[in-house]
Amino acid sequence: MLTAHNISFSYNLDQILQDISFTINAADRVGLIGANGCGKSTLIRILTMNLEPDHGHVSYNPPNLSIGYLPQSHEFSPGLSLKKVLAQITRDSSYLEEELQKLAQSVSLQPENQDFQDAYDSTLKKLQDYHPSRIHPRDILAAFNLDSIPEEITISQLSGGQKTRLGLAKILIGEPDLLVLDEPTNHLDIKMLQWLEDWIAEFPGGILIVSHDRTFLDNTVNMIFDLDSNSHKILQHKGNYSQYLEQFLNSQEKQLAAYRDQVYEIRKMKQDISKTKNQAYQVEITTTSRQPNVRRYAKKVARKAKSREKKLARYLESEERIEKPGVSWQMNVEFADDKHHSQNVASFNDLSAGYSPSHVLVNKFSHSIMHGARIALSGPNGSGKTTLLRTMAGKIEPLSGTLKIGANIHVGFMTQEQESLSNNLNAFEIIQQEANLSETDIRSFLHHFLFSGDEVFQKIEALSLGERSRLQLALLVVQGCDFLLLDEPINHLDIPSRTQFEFALSQFDGTVLAVIHDRYFIQRFASEIWILDESGTITIDQVNKI
Repeated sequence: MLTAHNISFSYNLDQILQDISFTINAADRVGLIGANGCGKSTLIRILTMNLEPDHGHVSYNPPNLSIGYLPQSHEFSPGLSLKKVLAQITRDSSYLEEELQKLAQSVSLQPENQDFQDAYDSTLKKLQDYHPSRIHPRDILAAFNLDSIPEEITISQLSGGQKTRLGLAKILIGEPDLLVLDEPTNHLDIKMLQWLEDWIAEFPGGILIVSHDRTFLDNTVNMIFDLDSNSHKILQHKGNYSQYLEQFLNSQEKQLAAYRDQVYEIRKMKQDISKTKNQAYQVEITTTSRQPNVRRYAKKVARKAKSREKKLARYLESEERIEKPGVSWQMNVEFADDKHHSQNVASFNDLSAGYSPSHVLVNKFSHSIMHGARIALSGPNGSGKTTLLRTMAGKIEPLSGTLKIGANIHVGFMTQEQESLSNNLNAFEIIQQEANLSETDIRSFLHHFLFSGDEVFQKIEALSLGERSRLQLALLVVQGCDFLLLDEPINHLDIPSRTQFEFALSQFDGTVLAVIHDRYFIQRFASEIWILDESGTITIDQVNKI
């Protein structure tokens, strides 16, 4: 269906893509992964003919291949009503007729205004070229669970998940042969993620998905394209994300074993060369010109050593040399076992939370959290998850009922905005302000959160979102917090940053309640999941039942 032929692209002097080639067929479900900034969106723009590569080209088969492209940022005008957007994407002519009538009035009132005349001509052409859709707007709404939304509502009033579904409806109406979805899981809760997975399973054409959601990739794709930020090339692997990760780690282990064997062999060769050269040298300094045969033999040995030295140098510069595997984000993260102590961290008794008695978001919740618990809080967008965390952190008062934090429990609240970090400081200074530690101890502490070397002296404004999340976690820990409330801590993070955050969080020995929708994170981190529904009820379940 789609083939990339030796695609290369640079931005200024920075290489983004290098000699990339691959093919996507009708039955392929491809997951495109890689660190933020490695060039995934650039590649997507090239594949959809929205950007010209420096070298290479993209070909479609058939040439008139229809591509349904869902970008990260939705292209709907925020002021438009849902009714008008639906009319546009379903090619309903009524909105064109209304628009033409308004423009005709404007032209008659201001005939000298060329902008009105141009808009009239353009709209008239659209109406003349109009071909009605075979799909009724209500069918589109029902297919994407949008049929309960009033059509008068504006796009700006829709949630992120509703905008994503509206974007999917827009590309579906074009009956595409190939789907290209750039971060389609953003803003979707677990229920909607599962719905989207089912929808993708029914799509008959090929699909290319850019996503950082590892469980979503496991459930939707049969091939992984890993865009390497160092080589700027794509590594292709058959299977879903977990299968790719297993293959990758196995290959890393084999490469590391081969590298160690190579180091051993090189060391032996160097020792042999040194021994041979030293032997020749000793013969030369311990003999005289009266012993020509011995000296000739010594020179022959010296030439042999020199030949071996050149051979070793050629090998070290050749492509046969095995590179040492770099420290990679695709690490096996083993979380520490949960510690279940008898200490009661928090107790809820008929707690109701919200911002007014007429708008209760959490309704009469009773439960106790014990020390060491790992809790994932999930639920639909807008159901009140952040409100519950803000109530637990003491930012807002309960509407009714009681919330009791255990004695000597220090609550730490990590917000989505990361406002606790000062941009004009670095990681070392932020920890130094909170703890009376030596430089060595601060570096050692930050090393647990994957800050090493001069990284500890980088200004906050220069850090990535993932680095800021890890630093905010480190700050809460050094402040002595033993009960962490984390509000979407890995939202907008790429797979490397999510993996690193998981590893950093595994260093924490206290209690954690995190608002999270990443099922891969939940499975590896949480012991239980709280699901807050739109009625304000919290259901507590085991993670393995997700």
